[in-house]
Amino acid sequence: MAHDHHHAPAGHGHAHAHGHQTDIDWAEMGPVLESQAELLAPLYREAMAWLAEETPEPGLIVDAGSGPGVVACLFAEEFPGARVTAVDGSGPLLERAQGRAARLGVDGRFSTVTGELPDALDELEFPADLLWASRSLHHLGDQRAGLAAFAERLAPGGTLALLEGGLPARYLPRDIGIGRPGLQSRLNAAEEEWFSRMRAELPGAVAEPEDWPALLASAGLKPTRTRTFLLDLPAPADEAARDYAAAYFTRLRDGLGDVLDADDRATVDRLLDPADPESLYHRSDLFVLDAYTVYTAVRPR
Repeated sequence: MAHDHHHAPAGHGHAHAHGHQTDIDWAEMGPVLESQAELLAPLYREAMAWLAEETPEPGLIVDAGSGPGVVACLFAEEFPGARVTAVDGSGPLLERAQGRAARLGVDGRFSTVTGELPDALDELEFPADLLWASRSLHHLGDQRAGLAAFAERLAPGGTLALLEGGLPARYLPRDIGIGRPGLQSRLNAAEEEWFSRMRAELPGAVAEPEDWPALLASAGLKPTRTRTFLLDLPAPADEAARDYAAAYFTRLRDGLGDVLDADDRATVDRLLDPADPESLYHRSDLFVLDAYTVYTAVRPR
């Protein structure tokens, strides 16, 4: 995604090029998505070390919905014996992924597949020993069918690692001295409403309780573990964390502006104005606290 933001409009987490987001200029978004994913690199590395406990030597790792390939390249670094395939619907983002792999010297073990999930997985030459799906599943109208398709591409004994859910990110205290206290809680509520609408408007949308272990089991897999990983960047935030927060609030302002009341819109505008001393660019109380939950399941041998 990005990467990176649980229910943020138009840049939903680790970004993916899906049919319902064809208005996004992915070539332009590439550098933004890369910088966001790079900020999360310590969290991803921690998740990969945890995955290695269960799948220590995968032959093929597939990143289903890879975006610009930051995480796919991390997999190549963390699993030096593995081949890695990045799958995404955006050609420009996959070009960035291939370029990153070359710069890191892992391109000999790195490949890409361009196409929409889950059908693009049919182009894989081999079944995956580890398939990583980071906030790509919720962009599929029928998530149950999507998981079944993911499961079919696993080798016997292979692991599906599904990153979904977690908690809404927080960046500011409840009372920030401008506007009404509780801004972030109201923004989170608006995000949840947006996410429900986004899901309902997907082609072939099926309402599905988000019981991920049960859905993994319904795909014929054996759920094994669940763990939540934290991104904890305390105040005062550095420049990278400030840019990360600013990208989040910008997406909310652009995507939810008509939902917010006038007072909250004005507060968000002030937070995004570099000339305002109360903005995200100058505040001493800005932090980043984010929680990402990963569910694993194994295909029976």
